Amino acid sequence: MMAHVVTFLSGLLFALGLGISQMTQPQKITDFLNFIDGWDPSLLLVMAGASGVYFITHQLILRRPAPVMGARFQLPTRREIDRPLILGAALFGIGWGMVGFCPGPALASIVTGNESVLIFVLAMGVGMYAFEVLDVRFSMEPDGGAGLLPRHQVGKT
Repeated sequence: MMAHVVTFLSGLLFALGLGISQMTQPQKITDFLNFIDGWDPSLLLVMAGASGVYFITHQLILRRPAPVMGARFQLPTRREIDRPLILGAALFGIGWGMVGFCPGPALASIVTGNESVLIFVLAMGVGMYAFEVLDVRFSMEPDGGAGLLPRHQVGKT
């Protein structure tokens, strides 16, 4: 039960941070990504702050023998930069630039009931489901290399 409370509070803190930094506002994102006409560099401060907090806390957390709410750390096992990673990152960036939403801010914005947000989240869900179905069917790593499955289960579905 406590793990669920901590998860909820972490998500709430993340959503509040997105809202305060205005990353839930598509116009703010597209203005940041538009270097030609009316560039808004203010999100650089948001990214610098987030990167700094991540860098420091990541180093401190990994010094622990295990996570506070888990038996072991579940870190990615794949390290190579391959074609699917590059294509996925490109698609993500194109989509983000087109509509100004990425998954976290879109989910935080769903409470507004805005039609464009709801359509985006629905399309995102369908895309994630389709990817999962295809990935499990055609991949030897059903967890996408996230390291969540024990080695003896990799390749088995």
